[in-house]
Amino acid sequence: SIARAHATLAAEQRDDGHYVFELEADATIPAEYVLLEHFLDRIDADLQARIGVFLRAIQGNSPQNPGGWPLFHDGAMDLSASVKAYFALKAIGDDPEAPHMRRARAAILARGGAARTNVFTRIQLALFGALPWHACPVMPVEIMLLPDWFPITIWKISYWSRTVIAPLLVLMTERPVARNPHNVRIDELFVIPADQVRDYILSLIHI
Repeated sequence: SIARAHATLAAEQRDDGHYVFELEADATIPAEYVLLEHFLDRIDADLQARIGVFLRAIQGNSPQNPGGWPLFHDGAMDLSASVKAYFALKAIGDDPEAPHMRRARAAILARGGAARTNVFTRIQLALFGALPWHACPVMPVEIMLLPDWFPITIWKISYWSRTVIAPLLVLMTERPVARNPHNVRIDELFVIPADQVRDYILSLIHI
């Protein structure tokens, strides 16, 4: 295995010593970009169309992933990535009754629906009014001011976590509403209406 890996990497190296590979991402990054465009109402139709091609191409179609999106090639379905990808494709303009959207919706509902997504996805959905803010854990912006002697402070977590938490604290305090110019909704991804779910926080324990 080591010899084959070495041979493969050696074959990919350019004459002057460097390597070039495609910068890949799972469905979440391109889906979030589409949703950001709709949040700001700064939609690039051509770019959206190309992102849609990519999202459709990496949708699962196997026993372990019958219609959702994985976090890595040929991986199992990830519920949060699947909700984001479905939402993005619907925002792009895909018909919810198209075969690929029906497969995605069935897979998402079989896993408990959008109410069972992770914290980051729930915050994004709350920004679009797709679920209530009480579906997200309480994260007061004053966390930034906790003193050094406190057991948990912003400076006691990894730098990459700080780059995520700091803007999230602002968003969760201000709670801006997405412009969402096409009024795209994903009510169909909830097993029961989003405002009727009573165990949002408890369900996070099992994610």
